[in-house]
Amino acid sequence: MRKQRQQHHSLVVWREAHQLVLDVYLATESFPSHERFGIVSQLRRAAISVELNIVEGHAKHSRADYLRYLDITDGSLRECSALIELCLDLGYLTQDQYDKLESQR
Repeated sequence: MRKQRQQHHSLVVWREAHQLVLDVYLATESFPSHERFGIVSQLRRAAISVELNIVEGHAKHSRADYLRYLDITDGSLRECSALIELCLDLGYLTQDQYDKLESQR
């Protein structure tokens, strides 16, 4: 049984970040096995960082702390974008997969 949902679940930005994580995991399932500890790991960690920094920032008690975490989130989003583009260039993502992931950024 799931515990009561946390306050961050009400944030649209968190829901979008959570969907990005789910989509990154789905898209990277078919990547070559030799990328498991390379691009797959890095892209997944960057996407998770987006979601978790939103949660952590939302839990802070000052606006300045929250904004600092959102700034970190922006850096992780840019990292995701660069990795997603690299995956397209390497042929690990189709154009449709790339477009879907990039549109979530």
